[in-house]
Amino acid sequence: MGLILLEALAAGLVFILIIWWTMFSGRSKGELHDDTEAEADRAPNDGHPPPKP
Repeated sequence: MGLILLEALAAGLVFILIIWWTMFSGRSKGELHDDTEAEADRAPNDGHPPPKP
């Protein structure tokens, strides 16, 4: 019985370690944004009227 509880505790610790690792091991300043990709995703007319000449 004690061995089953020890194994369950070890599995829980591994689970918590995986969650912690995925939450806090990213870039220190977050994701880098690529402006050219953002411009390519937008449509030429994104809902705003064209500028007046």
